[in-house]
Amino acid sequence: MSEEKKSFEGGCTCGHVRYEMHSEPLIVHGCHCTWCQRQTGASFAVNALIEEDRVVVTKGEVNEILVQSPGGSGQRIARCPRCQVALWSNYLVIGDLVRFVRVGTLDDSANFPPDVHIYTKTKHPWVILPPDTPSVETYYDVNTTWRPESIERRKVQREAAQG
Repeated sequence: MSEEKKSFEGGCTCGHVRYEMHSEPLIVHGCHCTWCQRQTGASFAVNALIEEDRVVVTKGEVNEILVQSPGGSGQRIARCPRCQVALWSNYLVIGDLVRFVRVGTLDDSANFPPDVHIYTKTKHPWVILPPDTPSVETYYDVNTTWRPESIERRKVQREAAQG
């Protein structure tokens, strides 16, 4: 099966919202920043970055709320209007090009472990990171961290956005 034909389903806790991701993510982050800790109520967030047009709501609708982000531009978090589960977010600095899908809302979330752990300088000391998964104190260089296929998808997406 080619990457473009893969589909992964997910949804909120109450079942009001269902969605599909129509390919593998570009990359999966384990983010340990204090903002993610606070906004998720967990020790870190796991986000699958994927092109916005590859995420399709198949049932229900989402409410988007604007919240602050460390960079100051903010992010829109898509939530179920009934159970309030956060399904994904879009950082305004990136625009609508990439969604940060909350991996825990995917039906098969165990299939998407982090490719990289970011902002580890603020991770909890009791969180033990896998030694074979890259980790960085803050952020990373996309060109040396992403898979070549993901870099190519990003290039195609940016060219399409520029018209």
